[in-house]
Order: sequence, then C-alpha cells, then structure tokens
Amino acid sequence: MSLQVSTDSTFANITKTGLVLVDFWAEWCGPCQIMLPRLEELSSKIDWKAIIAKHDVDSDPTTPSGLRIMSIPTMILFKEGQPVEKWVGAQDVSVLEAAIVKHA
Repeated sequence: MSLQVSTDSTFANITKTGLVLVDFWAEWCGPCQIMLPRLEELSSKIDWKAIIAKHDVDSDPTTPSGLRIMSIPTMILFKEGQPVEKWVGAQDVSVLEAAIVKHA
C-alpha cells in the first residue's frame, strides 16, 4: 500500500470513512523528511487497517489552517471523519501503529 496525497479539495473525501492517518508536512521541513520512510514502513505494517495520507501545508494551506496546525510534522488520525489522535513532531512507527490498532 502506498501513501495517498491529500489536498484541500480531496481531504474531506479521503477522511470521511474508516481510519485515516494524515501527515501534514512540507518539503523544506527536516523532521517531515524523517517521517517519510517511517510512514512507508507503517503503511506496509498496517495493511488494510488504515489509509495513510500526506498533506502538503504549503501547496494546500486551507485544511491545515482550519485544523489549527501550527507546527509540522503534525499527524492526525481520523476515524469516520473525526480526529481521534494527534501527534506533533517526528514519531516512532510503533506509536502510530499502536494508535491505529487501538482504533481499528
């Protein structure tokens, strides 16, 4: 499973059903770059339990602004369109995996 791309126009549709982990990031952000291989690893581990999406805060700023995201990377786990967990800064795969399993 590969990472999906979230934009301001697709965000609501991507997050409306099931479990979706959205990584709010930017190209210039060092910790965001650290998260990329971790999210790829997480994607291979969690299989069908959740979708993992990346949302570029520079090219699509409306959604992160509406969610009051002040620092990146920020990862929010959505369940049926509602945020259920949130992390700011680089996270270990195990932390994110445990949250997905908990809400699955």
